[in-house]
Amino acid sequence: MSMAHRTQIYLTEEQRARIGEIAERRQMTMAEVIRRALDAYLDLADDIDVTFGAAPGIRDRVPGRHEWARG
Repeated sequence: MSMAHRTQIYLTEEQRARIGEIAERRQMTMAEVIRRALDAYLDLADDIDVTFGAAPGIRDRVPGRHEWARG
């Protein structure tokens, strides 16, 4: 892992409890659970950013929901 920096965040009681449960089940620290979740989110966000707008004008070629319902 590259050099880590301490960062403080606020979690709801439910978030903290759920992360704690995951950490206990996986025998990991809460910090590791959060880092892994953040990495997964960042990878997904990168993929979305790369593909966003990949099909410009698609709304002009795909029937709207109301047209499908008439089927």
